[in-house]
Amino acid sequence: MTREVRVLPLRGLPELEAGDDLVRLLVEAAAGVGGLEPGDVVVVAQKAVSKVEGRVVRLAEVEPSARALELAGGEDPRKVEVVLRESRRVVRSRPPLLIVETAHGFVCASAGVDSSNAKGEGTVVLLPRDPDASARRLREGIRERAGVEVGVIVSDSFGRPWRRGTTDVALGVAGLRPVLDLRGRRDAAGYELHATEIAVADEIASAAELVMGKTEGVPAAIVRGVDVAGEGSGVDLLLPPERDLFR
Repeated sequence: MTREVRVLPLRGLPELEAGDDLVRLLVEAAAGVGGLEPGDVVVVAQKAVSKVEGRVVRLAEVEPSARALELAGGEDPRKVEVVLRESRRVVRSRPPLLIVETAHGFVCASAGVDSSNAKGEGTVVLLPRDPDASARRLREGIRERAGVEVGVIVSDSFGRPWRRGTTDVALGVAGLRPVLDLRGRRDAAGYELHATEIAVADEIASAAELVMGKTEGVPAAIVRGVDVAGEGSGVDLLLPPERDLFR
């Protein structure tokens, strides 16, 4: 599936505003590292996508509900209210920490609502309304502008049960197979695999995060050398509730 894998940061993108031409900015940044190649995967941080899509909320315009006040703990109840509005349900709470299921089906902290790298004090950035649609638009735009077929991942950082720290995962996917299903194949010893599925899109997102970082101002990267071209979506990575032992 792979040869040598390279991860190239896309530097020089400006602070993004609603309506900015993110495709143009990505293609121009890619030119600075030699341009895009067929089969590349362009990984774009969720916040970059959300900002150009206008998914930014000013807390001064939010009135917290009684439920938000109850769950706020030491957190700003206005931010908690935004989290609740972005959620289908609260899975676990230890105020001010909220683990929720988002409208997309993601189970994560605070519904992805985040103040870091936002648009100044008193603002929060939300997840894209449809990360798969966002990824498709970027892929189609890159094809039209650069004439190259690439995969696109919209990524974000999630925590993990039983493990310290966060790792980046794929929220939205276009032009690649997000899951490598090895069930039915045999390993080097001849054992038939019965349950092994590899979250390739998440692995690519995490690889990209190594050069993007959280404080470096690098919102995108190219991952090159991974043969995952195909069809799929970020939704494919969601575990069905009937298979989830922890919900």
